Amino acid sequence: MTSVYRQAVGESPAQPKQTSCAAPGPVDTDRVTDLIGQLLAALGEDPERSGLVGTPARVAAWYRDFLSPDPSATATCFAEDALSGQLVVVGGMSVWSLCEHHLLPMNLQVAVGYVPVGEVVGLSKFGRIAQRHAGRLQVQERFTRQVAEEITGLVGSKDVAVAVRGTHLCMSMRGVRMEQARTNSVQAGGRFESDPVIAQQFLTLTTAQWRVA
Repeated sequence: MTSVYRQAVGESPAQPKQTSCAAPGPVDTDRVTDLIGQLLAALGEDPERSGLVGTPARVAAWYRDFLSPDPSATATCFAEDALSGQLVVVGGMSVWSLCEHHLLPMNLQVAVGYVPVGEVVGLSKFGRIAQRHAGRLQVQERFTRQVAEEITGLVGSKDVAVAVRGTHLCMSMRGVRMEQARTNSVQAGGRFESDPVIAQQFLTLTTAQWRVA
């Protein structure tokens, strides 16, 4: 299995200027339907034949649903005093996104670790955060950072780490066509940067889940 590992901790080297990564606007389904019909024709197909007559509308509806994740879900936190500096790791979260370079799907296995102080986050909220950031044109590295940043703001602490293991169809079904290739990315802050013990605990628990999967 080919594996690419990327980690973001501490100071990072200078990066090219980033363009805006704001959430996408609403999908124009009528225009997308028309464009998919044009694409089918450009591919040498007849958009009016029986097997394709409804395809443009179905594809447009899928784009609308996929690129419009529910933004209304709010995170719930629960007061909990007896925490003793515990490490909490939530894994086994799987989301689909679209590679913005080739418009091909990528499956992202997500694990989140944090050290709660005074309160804990409702577990389902981690999955909703991941789904919301996955429901757009993405790259894995940016997705990892965005999830980490939102959770950091939610828990009010930098003691957050996010690990993502991606299967990219743009590498599996095109180009080099390596079906077993996986890309791992990690965004870590606070104690996950400064404390090697807690960092190793997080990575051990995370990679153990990935081996089982």
